[in-house]
Amino acid sequence: MSLRFDAINKVANEKSSSLNVAAPKITSIFGENVFTIKTARAFLSDDAYKSLVTSIKGGKKIDRSVAGSIANGLRAWAEGKGVTHFTHWFQPLTGSTAEKHDSFFTLKSDGTAIEEFDGAALIQQEPDASSFPNGGIRATFEARGYTAWDPSSPPFIIEIGHGKTLCIPTIFVSYTGESLDYKAPLLKALEALNKSAVDVANYFDKNVTKITATLGWEQEYFVIDEGLANARPDLIQAGRTVFGAAPAKGQQLEDHYFGSIPERVYAFMRDYESESYKLGIPLRTRHNEVAPAQFECAPIFEEVNIAVDHNILLMDIMTRVAKRHHLRVLLHEKPFAGINGSGKHNNWSMATDTGVNLLAPGKTPKTNLMFLTFFVNTIKAVHDYADILRASIASAGNDHRLGANEAPPAIISVFVGQYLAKVLADIETRVGDKFDEQDEAILKLDLHRSIPELLLDNTDRNRTSPFAFTGNKFEFRAVGSTANCANPMITLNTILAATLKQFKKDVDGLIEKGDKKEIAIMHVIQKYIVESKNVLFEGDGYSAEWAKEAERRGLPNIKTTPLAFDALTTDKAKHLFESNGIYNHIELEARHEIELENYLKKVQIEGRIIGDLALNHILPAAIKYQNSVLANVNGLKAAGLPESAYASQLTILKQVSEHIQVIHTKVHAMVEARKIANNIESTRSKAIAYESQVKAAFFDEIRYHVDKLESLVDDEIWTLPKYREMLFLR
Repeated sequence: MSLRFDAINKVANEKSSSLNVAAPKITSIFGENVFTIKTARAFLSDDAYKSLVTSIKGGKKIDRSVAGSIANGLRAWAEGKGVTHFTHWFQPLTGSTAEKHDSFFTLKSDGTAIEEFDGAALIQQEPDASSFPNGGIRATFEARGYTAWDPSSPPFIIEIGHGKTLCIPTIFVSYTGESLDYKAPLLKALEALNKSAVDVANYFDKNVTKITATLGWEQEYFVIDEGLANARPDLIQAGRTVFGAAPAKGQQLEDHYFGSIPERVYAFMRDYESESYKLGIPLRTRHNEVAPAQFECAPIFEEVNIAVDHNILLMDIMTRVAKRHHLRVLLHEKPFAGINGSGKHNNWSMATDTGVNLLAPGKTPKTNLMFLTFFVNTIKAVHDYADILRASIASAGNDHRLGANEAPPAIISVFVGQYLAKVLADIETRVGDKFDEQDEAILKLDLHRSIPELLLDNTDRNRTSPFAFTGNKFEFRAVGSTANCANPMITLNTILAATLKQFKKDVDGLIEKGDKKEIAIMHVIQKYIVESKNVLFEGDGYSAEWAKEAERRGLPNIKTTPLAFDALTTDKAKHLFESNGIYNHIELEARHEIELENYLKKVQIEGRIIGDLALNHILPAAIKYQNSVLANVNGLKAAGLPESAYASQLTILKQVSEHIQVIHTKVHAMVEARKIANNIESTRSKAIAYESQVKAAFFDEIRYHVDKLESLVDDEIWTLPKYREMLFLR
């Protein structure tokens, strides 16, 4: 029996081990495996506790004189929970996390065995980092890299089977100080935004001393039976199906969205949610998504740095927990053709330490002007740096999704809703006004009286927009489901930091010329609206008309990942990131190289998988079926029947033969194209060649003929699980 039919037979009898386990009360387990401030109070001395709190809240370095005390407290807490090992948990540029476990166990000079965790081990470690992507920053023999503790993200205990490990979130840098991860530049971007935003917020409230960017991600994913997944080499190695004919029923009935959650998947959800709650991940929502076998979860908003850590941790938890239920989580942006892919909407806003959401309209003219300031600056930032923002969400997987029927196009535009679009237009038409009556000018905006209208307008938001305002936040919808949220968050927070910095210069310049503060602010807001209005779009982002209109407006429409990454090495990008202290030009060029290398390797792997499946699964099944049909024809001929009696069989033979020939020919042509691409020295040129000469030239055409064979060949001899089975059997 083939793996396919063995898996199908097992699905009917598969039951999750935790179907009948009562879920614990969330508040009773939430954060129990996290070394929170509250927990720290019970395990640290007064001096150590104060140093830790100061570091977390003020962004100051941990006093090394108390690092040992903090480490001892951490070890005592962790050992009390059965922990034997610790690791510096970091996020290298591989797209996943990394960890090297060390035990608390050590030997004294006299051979006495003890448990020990000193301050130096807590604060910094030196992993062998030679195999991590570095983009040419250092040679392979220069393996030194350093992980350094990030106190703003609390340590946590990860449970894998019966083992428990203390994880310390860290940054990862090279010997010469360049960042080799996502966390280090993210922390820099958040601090850059904090400084620029506080300077602007102080125009309205001198009590604001800190501004925190917040993030609420929405994680979409597919869940299929593990046995069916194991019978698909493409899913195992590439995370997506490179072949597969559309089933009779897909998502056309729209009956899966918000539907009843299948019992086995529901058990899996409860299980991974419990694991997440223990780690302080504040999951709030779960539901069926649009496509069959597709689901979504979303948390309560958190500070961006913590939210990023929680999201990448969640993806690991989901993958591991699914195995307990003999399920497989697919996080790829487009695991199945013809139905919706998966994204990770990044809902982003800013909050002051005085408790104000800067992207929420207020109830007074003063707070409305502050809202309008940050709102317009965000639009201006997206307009001015659309190409760099597009690069931040570019990936091999996202290329399959962007512009499809469920995802925004590659054109970066901003949707603000009917009411706010009118407000911006009204301000724009006041060109030449001196805003002499400052109170009247601001009051005429009258936002506070129209908040219900504003919220109503945004409840039915434009789902074709990649960057949409949704009432009190912006939703960056173009982010892919496998992405580390840090990448788009680094870019978004940096471009706004740069824009706000310029805004303050422009406003101060007018004030120095004699304008009153509010009048100066309104003049600059008006100027920014005029300069950035081309990025505003309220219509259908999928339409061909919009592509033409966007081109007329001068908006970039970069459809493929290798070309999107070009934005990272422009003078504009280098100035943006260097002037705000995020990346130097070496780091930026290295990331460009790493991203291109990652892209071409993924396409290369998919090309190899296509060849393997076509030659070792598809063609043997097709030829076997071809032989059986031929035997039938010959038998009918031998029986003396007229050709009309087997005309249909001859038609089938002809169709099968034609598909076999095309597949065989194209697979070998694709192999030759890969060889040519592999001989290209420039990583950029090689990536472009893989996109245009390998992927675009062969993938879809080979798939077309394979999928046609799937609909012709005897189901009993087709070895790969079909869409109807993977999407609907669980």
